[in-house]
Amino acid sequence: MFDKVQNLDVVLREANLRPTRQRIDLARLLFSKGERHVCAETLFEEAREAGVMVSLATIYNTLHQFTDNGLLRAITVDSSRTYFDTNTGDHHHFYLEDSNELMDMPDGYVKIDNLPKPPEGLEISSVDVVVRVRPTSKN
Repeated sequence: MFDKVQNLDVVLREANLRPTRQRIDLARLLFSKGERHVCAETLFEEAREAGVMVSLATIYNTLHQFTDNGLLRAITVDSSRTYFDTNTGDHHHFYLEDSNELMDMPDGYVKIDNLPKPPEGLEISSVDVVVRVRPTSKN
């Protein structure tokens, strides 16, 4: 992964995004902690704690702009929760139901075979596998 933290203005420009103060501040928060999964509400709290004054709507807009321009990968675990992954490479995830956490699955555990041919004029852009896990019940 390239060094997103030290060259944020360059990274944003290369992703065809204007490096505004808010985008740079949010990018610094996102990418300074290494590869991770974050939801909008978590980033909003981190921004508030860091003194970055932005609305939750700005957080959502920025996360979607970063995703649309290849800086993040969106992983939807259900209709009410989307995580944004700083690791944009192909990989799959475990979703921990009891803690609402998303974890990277080790490489090589999932093999995708026999994908259907997409409809005319369309191509498969990615395949996301999210395996839901929870603590085993003790009887």
